[in-house]
Amino acid sequence: METAFLLCAVLGGTLVVCQMLASVFGMMGDTDSDTDHDDAHHDNFFLGMLTVRTVSSALLFFGLGGLTSLYYGADEPAAFGVAIGAGLAALYLVATLMKSVAKLKADGTARVERAIGRPGTVYLRIPAGRSAAGKIQMMLQNRTVEYQAVTAGNELPTGTAIKVVAIVNSDTVEVEAV
Repeated sequence: METAFLLCAVLGGTLVVCQMLASVFGMMGDTDSDTDHDDAHHDNFFLGMLTVRTVSSALLFFGLGGLTSLYYGADEPAAFGVAIGAGLAALYLVATLMKSVAKLKADGTARVERAIGRPGTVYLRIPAGRSAAGKIQMMLQNRTVEYQAVTAGNELPTGTAIKVVAIVNSDTVEVEAV
C-alpha cells in the first residue's frame, strides 16, 4: 500500500510542478479554469470540478495523506480513508480556487449603455439640430473612449463640457452641454 501512495504522490507532484512551470513560462492559457462556461458540466457539480489541475492535486494529496498516516502508525484501511479524504479535499479546494480566479477576469468591452448621464468633452464640433455627427471623448469603465455624437440643441464647439443623454446606436450618442 505504501508503494501505491508513493507512486500517486510522485505522479501527482510531477504533474502539479509541470503545470506550474508551464504557467510561469506562458504555455498554459485558460484551458483549465473555464468550467463556468462548459454547459455539459452544469448539471453535475462533481463533473464540473474535474480538470487536469484538480485531479493532479487530488492525486498528489491522496498519496501524501496515505504516506503521512502510514508514517504515524495507522493501519492500511485507516490510511486509505485519510488518503481519500485528503484527495477529495484537495480536489474541492483547487476547483473552488480556480473558479474564484476565473471570476476575476474582465472582458474589457466598453459598454455604450453605461455612458448615459456621464460627462465628457467635445473632441470635434457637433453641429446643431442633429444635422451631422461630431465626436466626444469621455471616461467610461476606467478608460478614455471616443464616440460619435449628435445634439438636439445648439452647435457645441470643441472643448465644450457635455453630458450624454441618450444612445443613438452602438457608436453614436446624443449629448447636451452642461
